[in-house]
Amino acid sequence: MASGLLALLDDVAVIAKLAAASLDDAAAQASKAGSKAMTKAVGIVIDDAAVTPRYVVGFAADRELPIVAKIAMGSAKNKMLFLLPGALVMSYFAPWLITPLLMLGGAYLAMEGYEKVADLFGLHAHAVDADGIDEDAGKTSLELENEKVDSAIRTDFILSAEIMAITLSTVAAASIWIQGGVLAVVGLGMTAMVYGAVAIIVKADDVGVAMARTKYGFMRTLGRGIVLGMPVFLKILTYIGMVAMLWVGGGIIMHGLYELGIKGPENAIKHASAVVAGFVPAVSGFVNWLVGASISAVIGLIIGAIVAPLVHKLMLPAIAKLRGKAAH
Repeated sequence: MASGLLALLDDVAVIAKLAAASLDDAAAQASKAGSKAMTKAVGIVIDDAAVTPRYVVGFAADRELPIVAKIAMGSAKNKMLFLLPGALVMSYFAPWLITPLLMLGGAYLAMEGYEKVADLFGLHAHAVDADGIDEDAGKTSLELENEKVDSAIRTDFILSAEIMAITLSTVAAASIWIQGGVLAVVGLGMTAMVYGAVAIIVKADDVGVAMARTKYGFMRTLGRGIVLGMPVFLKILTYIGMVAMLWVGGGIIMHGLYELGIKGPENAIKHASAVVAGFVPAVSGFVNWLVGASISAVIGLIIGAIVAPLVHKLMLPAIAKLRGKAAH
């Protein structure tokens, strides 16, 4: 009996060691995957942080943080309840889908970037209600708030799907348990980082106003600087997000083609970057990245210009018709 108990304890100890090793491996891979995902998803993260504050515009100051919290909770639910299980199922049964889905996400980013460029140059004709009626008129503040939150969560779902797909691609060779742990850690970490930053951005004006009212000269000056500087900061952040979405979207598609065996485009970008970087050896690393990112951004802009009309003139009308038929 004693020997059996000792054997059982020994087995438990072995299992505990394996579990600890797995946790260490998961933590290490989560850190590594988070770093890679952050690098590839920089355009998504910046754009999310730049765009989300618009959803609280027009609401009372005391509703700003609750609205951001609602969107953050919706984002976390998207990742944990839908995207994470879906990613694991895909990884287990159809891992070959990861690269094509990443490329679809890259095309979406390229389209979003292109549309921001088009808006910047006034190339988009915005739809106007035929009767000239404001659809928001007559709605309560709670109804408007819920609509804004729902809209933000729908947008976040697409961006979150791309982040989770990028993360999964970095741990595709790991066990399904490690993949699940890494996806959970990176997903929740990204959510906390993005919406923590959004909360700070949203309340920065209030902090600046409070500082401007103090009796200390330096604090007053800094407060005024924050209040005056936030609109400029948000505009710059929007531009950075726009460019980042183009270069990340174009880069993801080029790398996806490379993974599928079409290696010419990515090799050509690397060669061009290396040639240009060779002329400025003192800052060759930065120039290498800059040239590669610039070429990827141009490719992303071209892809976005091709994808946007296909989505708006073919895909969305087709989906609307299918929904109409389903409703009947």
